[in-house]
Amino acid sequence: MTLMSDNWIAEQVKKNKIIEPFESSQVRSGKISYGLSSYGYDARVADEFKIFTNVNNSIVDPKNFSLEGFVEKKSDTCIIPPNSFALARTVEYFKIPRNILVICLGKSTYARCGIIVNVTPLEPEWEGHVTLEFSNTSPLPAKIYANEGACQFLFLQGKEAPKFSYADKKGKYMKQKGVTLPKI
Repeated sequence: MTLMSDNWIAEQVKKNKIIEPFESSQVRSGKISYGLSSYGYDARVADEFKIFTNVNNSIVDPKNFSLEGFVEKKSDTCIIPPNSFALARTVEYFKIPRNILVICLGKSTYARCGIIVNVTPLEPEWEGHVTLEFSNTSPLPAKIYANEGACQFLFLQGKEAPKFSYADKKGKYMKQKGVTLPKI
């Protein structure tokens, strides 16, 4: 696999609109940075959050997901309780080419505060808003800032296209919009 550069990403955005909206350079001005970087793209978190809470003594079960286990919030910031987590989504909508796999890593600004961002790989020909999982591993409440950088996506090109893409498999998270909960 080959790590794709900022030039390749910018070219793909122009030709195939793989990231919308797209920032062609890093935006910093008093914000957690986002936009095109050397070998990736720093995506923003939108202002929609699902914050997990144990008010109703719910169990998190991916096969029988309860809507009582979280609180929904639309805001410029999100406070995640200690040792808890929240779901959010990217501002950007992604359309991954057939010969590309995308890996996501958290931003060091959040990691240094005990906030871990987890995202599963974006498979070839997947598209949608990316659901972001923020884990607050600290013993203190943690703040997330909407419309600012949350994570970095790295684009890897395979030597050949896969036999089956996410679109070919009709994946259950295809073309997701908004914060998407677990599906079976």
